[in-house]
Amino acid sequence: MTTHYRTNLRDIQFNLFEVSRVQEFLGSGEHADLDVDTVQDILREVDRLAREDFAASFVEGDRIGARMVDGEVVLPDSVKKSLDAVYDGGWAAFLHSRRLGGIGAPPSLRWAVQELLVGANPGIYFYVSGALMAEVLAAVATEEQVERWALPMVERHWGGTMVLTEADAGSDVGAGTTKAFHVEDDVYHLEGVKRFITSGDSDYFENIVHLVLARPEGAGPGTKGLSMFIVPKYLVNEDGSIGERNGVEVSNLEEKMGIKASSTCELTFGLSKPAVGYLVGNVHDGIRQMFLVIEEARMLIGAKSMAALSTGYLTALEYARERVQGPDLTKARDPEAPRVTIINHPDVRRMLMEQKAHAEGMRALLYYAASLQDKALLHGDEPRYQKTVNLLLPLVKGYSSEKAFVLLAQSLQVLGGSGYVKEYPHEQYLRDVKIDSIYEGTTGIQAMDLFFRQIARDRGETLMGLAALITETVKGGGGDDPFAHEREMLGAAMDDVQNQLGVMVGYLMASQGDPSMVYRVGLHTNGLLESLAEVAIGWLLIRHAEIAHEALEGASEADRLFYEGKIGSARWFAANVLPKTKSRRMVAEQEQGDLMALPEEAF
Repeated sequence: MTTHYRTNLRDIQFNLFEVSRVQEFLGSGEHADLDVDTVQDILREVDRLAREDFAASFVEGDRIGARMVDGEVVLPDSVKKSLDAVYDGGWAAFLHSRRLGGIGAPPSLRWAVQELLVGANPGIYFYVSGALMAEVLAAVATEEQVERWALPMVERHWGGTMVLTEADAGSDVGAGTTKAFHVEDDVYHLEGVKRFITSGDSDYFENIVHLVLARPEGAGPGTKGLSMFIVPKYLVNEDGSIGERNGVEVSNLEEKMGIKASSTCELTFGLSKPAVGYLVGNVHDGIRQMFLVIEEARMLIGAKSMAALSTGYLTALEYARERVQGPDLTKARDPEAPRVTIINHPDVRRMLMEQKAHAEGMRALLYYAASLQDKALLHGDEPRYQKTVNLLLPLVKGYSSEKAFVLLAQSLQVLGGSGYVKEYPHEQYLRDVKIDSIYEGTTGIQAMDLFFRQIARDRGETLMGLAALITETVKGGGGDDPFAHEREMLGAAMDDVQNQLGVMVGYLMASQGDPSMVYRVGLHTNGLLESLAEVAIGWLLIRHAEIAHEALEGASEADRLFYEGKIGSARWFAANVLPKTKSRRMVAEQEQGDLMALPEEAF
């Protein structure tokens, strides 16, 4: 079966087994049924599933897309067949805890499965990822609600959505106006309109469970006044059978630039009949509860971006190894010189290595965060692991989504004119990936979260813990250290980040006397996010290079080339990306705030 999708299973295995060493805690506790051979078999089979059955509807899902027919969203048959391959094969069980009938996979394995599937067919995978709502309910709902809603979501493959956004509020979730009117016990009637709801409707699922933020009567303004409600597409009878249609309807299906197989809906509550909702957990704690969804979704978007860049790069690499054009640069003046494959041209090789190093670096960042989630499960009494994940999330989501779009355009460039037409998948990759820097909070919002919430509110404690680990790598090696130069570059970049952060903290403190000084912080939060992400990635790539260097002796030919590639990525990133931190630090130091003083009419 032909497929657009190129996976990098070897790099996933490297991250899981040679870097994170997940094998050390398989076979016990929550993961008692898993051993290395079982996990390897799982990865190989999901890799096949992703490339073949699940990717099969990638093009048709885009060309036909989700359609509105008589007020219902209808999916192409090929999309339903791809979804069947996941559900009928039992692969959705990897998203679930044992409590909900899952296999108890560690987070790092769960993310490996999700990388393979979301990279193969992102618009369609969003339907599968709605299962996350069941896990959120398992964490915060009442036992009765878990039995009534979360378990059927898993057992009967119901859909699930997160419902936050309103047209007039946008990313300002606290400005939402959807109302909730109390009826009895945990039952409410909701009224309002929500927009941009991913997987808001389809004709695939027996039922869809919407998790909706709304403001109960008498609740205060802002995010603290919001509560979360279970609002099903169909009500459920006492015996668990599907009942009548609830008062939530699709009032519009968005026509989008990309991910067209994913139904992005406007949902109207309580227009023609009451929209019955159930207060989650019987507590008015909506924003905290919803953040469990948001944080998982942000990491998923980072995985989606990285996987898209990875497959785009691997396709461009394959093309560059086959496309013959022009002589070698050393023989450019010889008209009789033989033509060479374009991978031998310096500029093409430069573009390929930039894609390779970033794709591998972004994967390293994702799996490092996943390994910390593993440790948070194993050591529930140590909050530092989850706090570090929270620090890394803006980097995983924000940096990966921005770089994937830029570098996929570069991947298309390697293909030349062939990349611009639909012979290759890159034009769809670019359309599908552009949403990632907007989803779940724009990059600017991720950067503000990084500085104000994860660093300033934390007084830099978690960041200092991460910096200590990076410092160990900077000071590592010995007299015959093959990575001495890379360590030096990493140390200089880390100094730049720490100095830029110091400057921004100074602006923040000065804003107590002059509020306008906080603008100087806002002008450079994105730059800080980029620099911190690049230092973290540079650090991880050097760690990977150390492991690869040690593994070279006795390696097979295929493994030797893989390890040499890992070392090459680390060297290139240290030499070409880490120096960028210096310019961002200098710009932040010299900030005068003129941009915010400029009249808007002057733009």
